[in-house]
Amino acid sequence: MTSRRQFIRNTAIAGAGLSILPHYAAAVQGPSPKEELRVGLIGVGLRGTNHLRNLLQREDVRITAICDIDPDRITLCEAMIREKGKGKARVYGKDDLDYLNLLSSDQVDAVIISTPWLWHTRMTVDAMKAGKYAGVEVSAANTLEECWDLVNTHEATGTHMMILENVNYRRDILAVLNMVKQGIFGELVHFRCGYQHDLREVKFNDGKQPYGGGVEFGEKAISEARWRTLHSVKRNADVYPTHGLGPVAVMADINRGNRLVSLTSHASKSIGLHNYIVKNGGEDHPNAKVKFKQGDVITTTLDTARGETIIITHDCNLPRPYSLGFRVQGANGLWEVDGNRIYIEGSSEPHRWDDATGWLERYDHPLWKKYGEYAAGAGHGGMDFFVLNAFVESAKANIAPPMDAYDAAAWSAVTPLSEASINRKGEPQDFPDFTRGMWIRREPYSWIKDTY
Repeated sequence: MTSRRQFIRNTAIAGAGLSILPHYAAAVQGPSPKEELRVGLIGVGLRGTNHLRNLLQREDVRITAICDIDPDRITLCEAMIREKGKGKARVYGKDDLDYLNLLSSDQVDAVIISTPWLWHTRMTVDAMKAGKYAGVEVSAANTLEECWDLVNTHEATGTHMMILENVNYRRDILAVLNMVKQGIFGELVHFRCGYQHDLREVKFNDGKQPYGGGVEFGEKAISEARWRTLHSVKRNADVYPTHGLGPVAVMADINRGNRLVSLTSHASKSIGLHNYIVKNGGEDHPNAKVKFKQGDVITTTLDTARGETIIITHDCNLPRPYSLGFRVQGANGLWEVDGNRIYIEGSSEPHRWDDATGWLERYDHPLWKKYGEYAAGAGHGGMDFFVLNAFVESAKANIAPPMDAYDAAAWSAVTPLSEASINRKGEPQDFPDFTRGMWIRREPYSWIKDTY
């Protein structure tokens, strides 16, 4: 194989046999897997165009529609499609609701939604009602009502949706998942994770470039600063939990033999965004008077039905290097991403860390061993290729995806539940059972394979 396109042809053939796996027995089945998936993109900002770039590499995908209210983004996408010789996509974007006309098109089988967060649930729900297989960027929902909307619509329509959590496909994460499944850590006890990422230059810009250069947000800014920063003004919550929770939820079999039971959250003071504005715009800048509600460091602890604990940290408003802070701990040892270290009793020297590199290489996931070099240019170190591949193959076969509506609801529910707990000075919040008791019987998705 010399290209990602050749990889797609081969995995399409291999993936066709997955419909007989037990996990899919109860899935809503459509006709035989499609040879070509017709995809519409709703939202083609920076994230949406990255998805478009990767989809254009595939011979089993045709982009039939694009939707965005920014005409410059539409022009850019049309040029990308034209450059690849992929025909012409129908354009939607006359107003905020023109995506509904896209969803009514019989030329669209599936949609990928990469819009601001407040649109995620309503667009995903509308897509499922229209019978379109939906992929939605993270987080999938903002409120508990929206989380239930995702589940209820999926169950009522039989149409699938997938939360596009790319970190679940990170190379070290899948290697550790392989170790978990092989019992290297023993019975699991505790996890740590989160989103620890200095986003100050994402939340503010000069209205001309997407990252930094000024201290504007809202109407005077562009890209994510136009909408994302307002969540820090309005909400004291972990507004972005799924990059951390998604991977450990899979390791802990959440919604598939285990479930999240309760949550408590605490927030620190809020000074980081104000200090950034003063430093880069001056004390007299109008935004220096804005009161940011979101605490700079938000810590959430979850309990599971099987007795594990999960600590999630949201830390995006202060200067710091990037880390998702993963820790996976069991009866026989633990792995920590910070420091790239691991300790396995009976294998490691007593009371001394091992460098994790050798362990991660030994348990490298079959997907990465087989196709890693072809995924390398897809974005985020290759993760974007694998998450999109899982979406496309699931949509072509019209079967339940690896990360489904129940996962989207449970992982996203951390946001409103953390907000409620913080507002009540850390009061525990009961976690809804979005599976309505079916978590006891649901089989875990078969992650350790080399297809998707």
